[in-house]
Amino acid sequence: MTLLRDMCYPTPSELALAARALADEHPGPVRLRRAGTSRGGRPLWLLCVEPSGRPRGAGVLVVAGAHANEPVGGATALALARRVLHEPALRAGRGWYFLLCADPDGAALHRTPRPRSLLDYHRNFFRPPGPEQPEWAPSLLPPDRLPPETLALTALIDELRPALQVSLHGTDLGGSWVQLTRDIPGLAEPFAKSAAELRIPVETGASDAAGWPSPGPGIFVMPQAGADPNGAFHPEDTRLSTWYHAHRYAGTTAIVEVPMWASDLVDDPAPHPDPRGALRILAGRLAADAALVARVRERSAGAWEPAADPGPAPGPYAGAGAGAGAGAGSDAEAAALLRAVDWTLALIPRITVEWTGAGAPAEATAAAISSIDAFARRLSLRAAAMLLRVLRAQGHPAAPGLDRLVTGWCEEFAARFRARRIPVATQVEHQSRTVLATYERLVAEGLDGARGPDRLGEPDGTVSA
Repeated sequence: MTLLRDMCYPTPSELALAARALADEHPGPVRLRRAGTSRGGRPLWLLCVEPSGRPRGAGVLVVAGAHANEPVGGATALALARRVLHEPALRAGRGWYFLLCADPDGAALHRTPRPRSLLDYHRNFFRPPGPEQPEWAPSLLPPDRLPPETLALTALIDELRPALQVSLHGTDLGGSWVQLTRDIPGLAEPFAKSAAELRIPVETGASDAAGWPSPGPGIFVMPQAGADPNGAFHPEDTRLSTWYHAHRYAGTTAIVEVPMWASDLVDDPAPHPDPRGALRILAGRLAADAALVARVRERSAGAWEPAADPGPAPGPYAGAGAGAGAGAGSDAEAAALLRAVDWTLALIPRITVEWTGAGAPAEATAAAISSIDAFARRLSLRAAAMLLRVLRAQGHPAAPGLDRLVTGWCEEFAARFRARRIPVATQVEHQSRTVLATYERLVAEGLDGARGPDRLGEPDGTVSA
Protein backbone atom coordinates (compact mmCIF):
# COMPACT_ATOMS: atom_id res chain seq x y z
CA MET A 1 0.00 0.00 0.00
CA THR A 2 1.56 3.28 -1.10
CA LEU A 3 0.30 5.14 1.94
CA LEU A 4 2.35 2.85 4.17
CA ARG A 5 5.54 2.82 2.09
CA ASP A 6 5.48 6.62 2.00
CA MET A 7 5.17 6.91 5.79
CA CYS A 8 1.67 8.37 5.49
CA TYR A 9 -1.26 7.61 7.76
CA PRO A 10 -4.53 7.31 5.80
CA THR A 11 -7.29 9.81 6.53
CA PRO A 12 -10.86 8.63 7.23
CA SER A 13 -11.82 9.53 3.65
CA GLU A 14 -8.93 7.51 2.25
CA LEU A 15 -9.85 4.59 4.48
CA ALA A 16 -13.44 4.68 3.22
CA LEU A 17 -12.30 4.77 -0.42
CA ALA A 18 -9.96 1.81 0.11
CA ALA A 19 -12.68 -0.12 1.92
CA ARG A 20 -15.18 0.61 -0.85
CA ALA A 21 -12.71 -0.67 -3.42
CA LEU A 22 -12.20 -3.86 -1.39
CA ALA A 23 -15.96 -4.40 -1.17
CA ASP A 24 -16.33 -3.83 -4.93
CA GLU A 25 -13.57 -6.35 -5.64
CA HIS A 26 -15.14 -8.97 -3.37
CA PRO A 27 -18.92 -8.36 -3.39
CA GLY A 28 -19.71 -11.71 -1.78
CA PRO A 29 -17.82 -11.80 1.52
CA VAL A 30 -17.09 -8.06 1.91
CA ARG A 31 -19.56 -5.29 2.67
CA LEU A 32 -19.17 -1.66 3.63
CA ARG A 33 -22.00 -0.09 5.58
CA ARG A 34 -22.63 3.04 7.56
CA ALA A 35 -22.77 2.27 11.26
CA GLY A 36 -23.65 5.79 12.42
CA THR A 37 -23.02 9.49 12.03
CA SER A 38 -20.67 11.72 14.01
CA ARG A 39 -21.59 14.94 15.76
CA GLY A 40 -20.18 16.82 12.79
CA GLY A 41 -22.23 14.79 10.30
CA ARG A 42 -19.43 12.49 9.13
CA PRO A 43 -20.13 8.79 8.43
CA LEU A 44 -18.89 6.01 10.70
CA TRP A 45 -17.97 3.24 8.28
CA LEU A 46 -18.03 -0.46 9.15
CA LEU A 47 -16.14 -2.84 6.87
CA CYS A 48 -17.58 -6.36 7.18
CA VAL A 49 -15.77 -9.54 6.17
CA GLU A 50 -18.45 -12.17 6.52
CA PRO A 51 -17.79 -15.70 7.78
CA SER A 52 -17.11 -18.54 5.41
CA GLY A 53 -19.18 -21.66 5.90
CA ARG A 54 -21.73 -22.23 8.62
CA PRO A 55 -21.53 -19.75 11.54
CA ARG A 56 -20.01 -21.50 14.55
CA GLY A 57 -18.95 -18.73 16.90
CA ALA A 58 -19.08 -15.09 17.76
CA GLY A 59 -17.05 -12.75 15.59
CA VAL A 60 -14.39 -10.10 16.06
CA LEU A 61 -14.95 -6.34 16.20
CA VAL A 62 -11.91 -4.18 15.47
CA VAL A 63 -12.16 -0.49 16.41
CA ALA A 64 -9.77 2.06 14.89
CA GLY A 65 -9.40 5.78 15.40
CA ALA A 66 -10.95 6.10 18.85
CA HIS A 67 -8.24 8.65 19.69
CA ALA A 68 -7.80 11.28 17.01
CA ASN A 69 -4.05 11.59 17.56
CA GLU A 70 -3.40 7.86 17.08
CA PRO A 71 -3.88 7.36 13.33
CA VAL A 72 -2.21 3.98 12.80
CA GLY A 73 -5.33 1.97 13.63
CA GLY A 74 -7.12 2.65 10.36
CA ALA A 75 -4.18 1.37 8.32
CA THR A 76 -4.01 -1.73 10.53
CA ALA A 77 -7.75 -2.35 10.17
CA LEU A 78 -7.45 -2.36 6.37
CA ALA A 79 -4.40 -4.64 6.46
CA LEU A 80 -6.22 -7.05 8.76
CA ALA A 81 -9.34 -7.05 6.59
CA ARG A 82 -7.29 -8.03 3.55
CA ARG A 83 -5.49 -10.75 5.46
CA VAL A 84 -8.69 -12.19 6.91
CA LEU A 85 -10.26 -12.14 3.44
CA HIS A 86 -7.42 -14.09 1.87
CA GLU A 87 -6.91 -16.57 4.75
CA PRO A 88 -10.14 -18.57 4.91
CA ALA A 89 -9.18 -20.25 8.17
CA LEU A 90 -9.39 -16.90 9.98
CA ARG A 91 -13.02 -16.36 9.01
CA ALA A 92 -14.17 -19.97 9.04
CA GLY A 93 -17.54 -19.78 10.74
CA ARG A 94 -17.12 -16.27 12.12
CA GLY A 95 -17.10 -12.72 10.78
CA TRP A 96 -14.65 -9.88 11.24
CA TYR A 97 -15.96 -6.33 11.48
CA PHE A 98 -13.83 -3.19 11.24
CA LEU A 99 -14.98 0.22 12.46
CA LEU A 100 -12.56 2.23 10.34
CA CYS A 101 -12.60 5.44 12.38
CA ALA A 102 -14.57 5.84 15.60
CA ASP A 103 -13.97 9.61 15.78
CA PRO A 104 -13.82 11.12 12.27
CA ASP A 105 -14.47 14.62 13.60
CA GLY A 106 -11.44 14.43 15.86
CA ALA A 107 -9.37 12.94 13.04
CA ALA A 108 -10.26 15.95 10.88
CA LEU A 109 -8.64 18.20 13.48
CA HIS A 110 -5.48 16.13 13.99
CA ARG A 111 -3.68 16.80 10.72
CA THR A 112 -0.32 15.05 10.71
CA PRO A 113 -0.47 12.36 7.99
CA ARG A 114 3.29 12.23 7.47
CA PRO A 115 5.11 13.26 10.68
CA ARG A 116 8.89 13.24 10.34
CA SER A 117 9.63 14.35 13.89
CA LEU A 118 7.89 14.85 17.22
CA LEU A 119 7.67 18.54 16.43
CA ASP A 120 6.06 17.80 13.07
CA TYR A 121 3.60 15.51 14.85
CA HIS A 122 2.61 18.23 17.32
CA ARG A 123 2.30 21.07 14.78
CA ASN A 124 -1.35 20.25 14.09
CA PHE A 125 -2.03 18.06 17.11
CA PHE A 126 -5.51 17.38 18.48
CA ARG A 127 -6.87 15.03 21.12
CA PRO A 128 -10.37 15.75 22.41
CA PRO A 129 -11.19 15.89 26.11
CA GLY A 130 -12.30 12.67 27.76
CA PRO A 131 -16.08 13.29 27.57
CA GLU A 132 -15.78 13.71 23.80
CA GLN A 133 -13.82 10.49 23.23
CA PRO A 134 -16.07 7.65 21.99
CA GLU A 135 -14.64 4.93 24.22
CA TRP A 136 -14.23 7.00 27.41
CA ALA A 137 -17.46 9.03 27.30
CA PRO A 138 -19.59 6.44 29.20
CA SER A 139 -17.23 6.69 32.17
CA LEU A 140 -17.60 10.47 32.35
CA LEU A 141 -21.11 11.34 31.13
CA PRO A 142 -24.64 10.25 32.05
CA PRO A 143 -26.34 7.98 29.48
CA ASP A 144 -28.59 10.74 28.13
CA ARG A 145 -25.57 12.87 27.15
CA LEU A 146 -23.44 10.30 25.35
CA PRO A 147 -22.13 11.42 21.94
CA PRO A 148 -23.45 9.66 18.82
CA GLU A 149 -20.08 8.03 18.17
CA THR A 150 -20.33 6.23 21.51
CA LEU A 151 -23.93 5.21 20.86
CA ALA A 152 -22.97 3.84 17.46
CA LEU A 153 -20.11 1.81 18.96
CA THR A 154 -22.18 0.32 21.76
CA ALA A 155 -24.97 -0.45 19.28
CA LEU A 156 -22.46 -2.38 17.18
CA ILE A 157 -21.37 -4.38 20.21
CA ASP A 158 -25.01 -5.10 21.02
CA GLU A 159 -25.65 -6.20 17.44
CA LEU A 160 -22.51 -8.28 16.87
CA ARG A 161 -21.95 -9.63 20.40
CA PRO A 162 -18.26 -10.14 19.59
CA ALA A 163 -16.22 -12.76 21.36
CA LEU A 164 -13.29 -10.39 20.89
CA GLN A 165 -13.26 -6.63 20.59
CA VAL A 166 -9.90 -5.10 19.67
CA SER A 167 -9.24 -1.38 19.98
CA LEU A 168 -6.23 -0.17 18.00
CA HIS A 169 -4.26 2.57 19.71
CA GLY A 170 -0.87 4.20 19.45
CA THR A 171 1.55 6.28 21.43
CA ASP A 172 3.82 9.05 20.22
CA LEU A 173 7.03 7.78 21.84
CA GLY A 174 7.76 4.68 23.89
CA GLY A 175 6.99 1.01 23.35
CA SER A 176 4.21 -1.44 22.66
CA TRP A 177 1.85 -3.00 25.18
CA VAL A 178 -1.56 -4.68 25.41
CA GLN A 179 -4.36 -4.04 27.88
CA LEU A 180 -7.00 -6.74 28.41
CA THR A 181 -10.36 -6.69 30.13
CA ARG A 182 -9.79 -10.39 30.88
CA ASP A 183 -6.57 -12.34 30.87
CA ILE A 184 -5.83 -14.32 27.71
CA PRO A 185 -3.24 -16.96 28.69
CA GLY A 186 -0.30 -17.39 26.36
CA LEU A 187 -0.50 -14.00 24.64
CA ALA A 188 2.76 -12.65 26.07
CA GLU A 189 4.97 -15.01 24.05
CA PRO A 190 3.78 -14.20 20.48
CA PHE A 191 3.46 -10.53 21.40
CA ALA A 192 7.07 -10.38 22.61
CA LYS A 193 8.30 -12.38 19.60
CA SER A 194 6.70 -9.93 17.16
CA ALA A 195 8.08 -6.92 19.01
CA ALA A 196 11.60 -8.38 19.05
CA GLU A 197 11.56 -9.26 15.35
CA LEU A 198 10.40 -5.75 14.42
CA ARG A 199 12.72 -3.96 16.89
CA ILE A 200 9.86 -2.43 18.86
CA PRO A 201 10.47 -2.23 22.62
CA VAL A 202 7.93 -3.77 24.97
CA GLU A 203 6.67 -1.17 27.42
CA THR A 204 6.89 -3.25 30.58
CA GLY A 205 5.83 -0.49 32.99
CA ALA A 206 3.20 1.36 30.95
CA SER A 207 1.90 4.37 32.85
CA ASP A 208 -1.58 3.79 31.41
CA ALA A 209 -1.69 0.49 33.29
CA ALA A 210 0.04 1.52 36.52
CA GLY A 211 -0.84 -0.89 39.31
CA TRP A 212 -2.64 -3.39 37.10
CA PRO A 213 -1.82 -7.13 37.11
CA SER A 214 0.71 -8.12 34.45
CA PRO A 215 0.74 -11.82 33.48
CA GLY A 216 3.67 -11.21 31.13
CA PRO A 217 5.92 -8.38 29.89
CA GLY A 218 3.81 -5.70 28.23
CA ILE A 219 0.51 -7.46 28.97
CA PHE A 220 -1.81 -5.82 31.51
CA VAL A 221 -5.19 -6.89 32.82
CA MET A 222 -7.64 -4.14 33.76
CA PRO A 223 -9.38 -3.87 37.13
CA GLN A 224 -12.28 -6.21 37.74
CA ALA A 225 -15.35 -5.81 39.88
CA GLY A 226 -14.46 -4.93 43.46
CA ALA A 227 -11.04 -3.52 42.57
CA ASP A 228 -10.04 0.14 42.63
CA PRO A 229 -10.76 1.24 39.04
CA ASN A 230 -8.64 4.36 39.03
CA GLY A 231 -5.01 5.26 39.37
CA ALA A 232 -2.85 8.31 39.09
CA PHE A 233 -3.42 8.48 35.36
CA HIS A 234 -7.13 7.92 34.80
CA PRO A 235 -9.91 10.28 35.90
CA GLU A 236 -12.19 7.76 34.21
CA ASP A 237 -13.42 4.39 35.42
CA THR A 238 -12.20 1.92 32.81
CA ARG A 239 -15.01 -0.47 33.73
CA LEU A 240 -17.58 2.02 32.43
CA SER A 241 -15.83 2.43 29.07
CA THR A 242 -17.00 0.77 25.86
CA TRP A 243 -14.20 -1.75 26.37
CA TYR A 244 -16.28 -3.46 29.05
CA HIS A 245 -19.51 -3.30 27.06
CA ALA A 246 -18.49 -6.55 25.35
CA HIS A 247 -18.62 -8.28 28.76
CA ARG A 248 -22.41 -8.19 28.53
CA TYR A 249 -22.05 -10.93 25.92
CA ALA A 250 -19.14 -12.81 27.50
CA GLY A 251 -16.71 -11.01 25.18
CA THR A 252 -13.18 -9.82 25.90
CA THR A 253 -11.56 -6.58 24.80
CA ALA A 254 -7.89 -6.08 23.94
CA ILE A 255 -6.31 -2.64 23.48
CA VAL A 256 -3.17 -2.86 21.35
CA GLU A 257 -0.72 0.04 21.60
CA VAL A 258 2.17 0.63 19.22
CA PRO A 259 4.65 3.54 19.15
CA MET A 260 5.35 6.02 16.36
CA TRP A 261 8.83 6.54 17.80
CA ALA A 262 10.52 3.89 19.91
CA SER A 263 12.61 4.24 23.05
CA ASP A 264 14.44 1.37 24.69
CA LEU A 265 14.20 3.18 28.05
CA VAL A 266 10.64 1.87 28.52
CA ASP A 267 11.87 -1.73 28.34
CA ASP A 268 14.48 -1.57 31.12
CA PRO A 269 13.59 -4.10 33.86
CA ALA A 270 16.27 -2.92 36.29
CA PRO A 271 14.99 -1.63 39.65
CA HIS A 272 14.96 2.15 39.89
CA PRO A 273 17.13 3.32 42.83
CA ASP A 274 14.66 5.93 44.12
CA PRO A 275 11.16 5.83 42.60
CA ARG A 276 9.60 8.25 45.08
CA GLY A 277 12.38 10.75 44.63
CA ALA A 278 12.06 10.48 40.85
CA LEU A 279 8.30 10.97 41.04
CA ARG A 280 8.73 14.10 43.15
CA ILE A 281 11.07 15.53 40.53
CA LEU A 282 8.71 14.60 37.69
CA ALA A 283 5.73 16.06 39.54
CA GLY A 284 7.59 19.32 40.10
CA ARG A 285 8.57 19.58 36.46
CA LEU A 286 5.04 18.75 35.27
CA ALA A 287 3.51 21.37 37.57
CA ALA A 288 6.00 24.00 36.40
CA ASP A 289 5.48 23.18 32.71
CA ALA A 290 1.71 23.23 33.11
CA ALA A 291 1.92 26.61 34.87
CA LEU A 292 3.77 28.03 31.85
CA VAL A 293 1.01 26.88 29.51
CA ALA A 294 -1.73 28.02 31.90
CA ARG A 295 -0.29 31.54 32.05
CA VAL A 296 -0.34 31.79 28.26
CA ARG A 297 -3.87 30.42 28.26
CA GLU A 298 -4.98 33.07 30.75
CA ARG A 299 -3.37 35.89 28.77
CA SER A 300 -5.08 34.74 25.59
CA ALA A 301 -8.53 34.26 27.17
CA GLY A 302 -11.41 36.10 25.58
CA ALA A 303 -11.26 35.04 21.96
CA TRP A 304 -12.97 31.88 20.74
CA GLU A 305 -13.73 30.66 24.24
CA PRO A 306 -15.26 27.18 24.41
CA ALA A 307 -18.83 26.74 25.50
CA ALA A 308 -19.14 25.72 29.12
CA ASP A 309 -21.15 22.62 28.22
CA PRO A 310 -20.99 21.69 24.53
CA GLY A 311 -23.09 18.55 24.97
CA PRO A 312 -23.16 15.70 22.49
CA ALA A 313 -25.00 17.67 19.81
CA PRO A 314 -24.98 19.69 17.68
CA GLY A 315 -21.55 18.79 16.42
CA PRO A 316 -18.80 20.73 18.20
CA TYR A 317 -16.62 20.12 15.15
CA ALA A 318 -19.05 21.52 12.60
CA GLY A 319 -17.02 23.31 9.97
CA ALA A 320 -13.79 21.57 10.99
CA GLY A 321 -13.27 19.61 7.84
CA ALA A 322 -11.03 19.14 4.86
CA GLY A 323 -11.50 22.68 3.63
CA ALA A 324 -10.86 24.30 6.98
CA GLY A 325 -7.08 24.65 6.59
CA ALA A 326 -4.28 23.47 8.82
CA GLY A 327 -4.59 25.87 11.70
CA ALA A 328 -7.54 26.68 13.92
CA GLY A 329 -9.23 29.05 11.55
CA SER A 330 -12.86 28.66 12.62
CA ASP A 331 -14.72 29.26 15.84
CA ALA A 332 -15.70 25.58 16.04
CA GLU A 333 -12.11 24.39 15.64
CA ALA A 334 -10.76 26.89 18.15
CA ALA A 335 -13.45 25.99 20.67
CA ALA A 336 -12.69 22.27 20.31
CA LEU A 337 -8.96 22.89 20.76
CA LEU A 338 -9.46 25.11 23.82
CA ARG A 339 -11.77 22.57 25.47
CA ALA A 340 -9.02 20.00 25.02
CA VAL A 341 -6.39 22.39 26.42
CA ASP A 342 -8.48 23.11 29.49
CA TRP A 343 -9.28 19.43 30.06
CA THR A 344 -5.61 18.48 29.87
CA LEU A 345 -4.45 21.22 32.23
CA ALA A 346 -7.21 20.32 34.71
CA LEU A 347 -5.89 16.75 34.97
CA ILE A 348 -2.42 17.77 36.11
CA PRO A 349 -2.97 18.90 39.75
CA ARG A 350 -4.50 15.57 40.71
CA ILE A 351 -1.69 13.67 39.02
CA THR A 352 1.06 15.62 40.79
CA VAL A 353 -0.68 15.03 44.15
CA GLU A 354 -0.78 11.28 43.47
CA TRP A 355 2.90 11.20 42.55
CA THR A 356 3.98 13.00 45.71
CA GLY A 357 1.52 11.40 48.15
CA ALA A 358 1.78 8.50 50.55
CA GLY A 359 0.57 6.09 47.89
CA ALA A 360 3.54 6.69 45.60
CA PRO A 361 5.34 3.39 44.93
CA ALA A 362 8.43 2.64 47.00
CA GLU A 363 9.58 0.13 44.38
CA ALA A 364 9.46 0.44 40.59
CA THR A 365 11.51 -0.51 37.56
CA ALA A 366 13.48 1.94 35.48
CA ALA A 367 11.01 1.20 32.67
CA ALA A 368 8.05 2.28 34.80
CA ILE A 369 9.68 5.57 35.80
CA SER A 370 10.64 6.24 32.17
CA SER A 371 7.06 5.62 31.10
CA ILE A 372 5.81 8.09 33.71
CA ASP A 373 8.45 10.59 32.58
CA ALA A 374 7.16 10.32 29.00
CA PHE A 375 3.56 10.64 30.18
CA ALA A 376 4.37 13.82 32.07
CA ARG A 377 6.18 15.36 29.13
CA ARG A 378 3.37 14.68 26.68
CA LEU A 379 0.65 16.16 28.91
CA SER A 380 2.04 19.69 29.02
CA LEU A 381 3.35 19.42 25.46
CA ARG A 382 -0.07 18.49 24.09
CA ALA A 383 -1.77 21.35 25.91
CA ALA A 384 0.83 23.80 24.61
CA ALA A 385 0.64 22.47 21.04
CA MET A 386 -3.14 22.74 20.87
CA LEU A 387 -3.12 26.22 22.40
CA LEU A 388 -0.46 27.26 19.89
CA ARG A 389 -2.75 26.31 17.00
CA VAL A 390 -5.38 28.74 18.27
CA LEU A 391 -2.91 31.55 18.91
CA ARG A 392 -1.27 31.15 15.50
CA ALA A 393 -4.63 31.41 13.77
CA GLN A 394 -5.40 34.54 15.79
CA GLY A 395 -2.03 36.12 15.08
CA HIS A 396 -1.74 36.48 18.85
CA PRO A 397 1.49 38.09 20.09
CA ALA A 398 2.06 35.19 22.50
CA ALA A 399 2.27 32.67 19.62
CA PRO A 400 6.01 33.04 18.83
CA GLY A 401 7.04 32.48 22.45
CA LEU A 402 4.78 29.46 22.79
CA ASP A 403 6.10 28.13 19.50
CA ARG A 404 9.65 28.24 20.88
CA LEU A 405 8.48 26.41 24.00
CA VAL A 406 6.78 23.64 22.01
CA THR A 407 9.83 23.28 19.77
CA GLY A 408 12.17 23.01 22.74
CA TRP A 409 9.99 20.49 24.55
CA CYS A 410 9.76 18.28 21.45
CA GLU A 411 13.52 18.33 20.98
CA GLU A 412 14.15 17.57 24.66
CA PHE A 413 11.61 14.73 24.62
CA ALA A 414 13.20 13.08 21.58
CA ALA A 415 16.75 13.54 22.90
CA ARG A 416 16.02 12.30 26.43
CA PHE A 417 14.42 9.10 25.13
CA ARG A 418 16.78 8.57 22.18
CA ALA A 419 13.75 8.37 19.91
CA ARG A 420 13.94 6.33 16.71
CA ARG A 421 11.16 6.34 14.18
CA ILE A 422 9.12 3.20 13.57
CA PRO A 423 7.92 3.05 9.94
CA VAL A 424 4.14 2.98 9.55
CA ALA A 425 4.33 -0.41 7.82
CA THR A 426 6.17 -1.81 10.86
CA GLN A 427 3.60 -0.37 13.26
CA VAL A 428 0.83 -1.95 11.18
CA GLU A 429 2.60 -5.31 11.00
CA HIS A 430 3.10 -5.51 14.76
CA GLN A 431 -0.47 -4.47 15.53
CA SER A 432 -1.80 -6.98 13.00
CA ARG A 433 0.30 -9.82 14.40
CA THR A 434 -0.81 -8.98 17.93
CA VAL A 435 -4.49 -8.91 16.98
CA LEU A 436 -4.22 -12.28 15.27
CA ALA A 437 -2.26 -13.77 18.18
CA THR A 438 -4.91 -12.50 20.59
CA TYR A 439 -7.65 -14.10 18.51
CA GLU A 440 -5.77 -17.39 18.17
CA ARG A 441 -5.09 -17.58 21.91
CA LEU A 442 -8.74 -16.77 22.65
CA VAL A 443 -9.85 -19.63 20.43
CA ALA A 444 -7.25 -21.98 21.91
CA GLU A 445 -8.51 -21.22 25.42
CA GLY A 446 -12.12 -21.82 24.37
CA LEU A 447 -13.10 -18.22 25.13
CA ASP A 448 -14.42 -17.47 21.65
CA GLY A 449 -18.10 -18.32 22.09
CA ALA A 450 -17.84 -21.30 19.77
CA ARG A 451 -21.29 -22.51 20.77
CA GLY A 452 -22.61 -20.10 18.18
CA PRO A 453 -24.42 -16.77 18.06
CA ASP A 454 -27.11 -18.01 20.46
CA ARG A 455 -24.59 -18.55 23.26
CA LEU A 456 -26.15 -15.81 25.35
CA GLY A 457 -29.70 -15.01 26.15
CA GLU A 458 -29.71 -11.62 27.86
CA PRO A 459 -27.75 -8.39 27.35
CA ASP A 460 -26.39 -8.64 30.86
CA GLY A 461 -24.40 -11.71 29.86
CA THR A 462 -26.49 -14.42 31.54
CA VAL A 463 -26.16 -17.76 29.76
CA SER A 464 -29.19 -19.22 28.06
CA ALA A 465 -30.52 -22.45 29.47
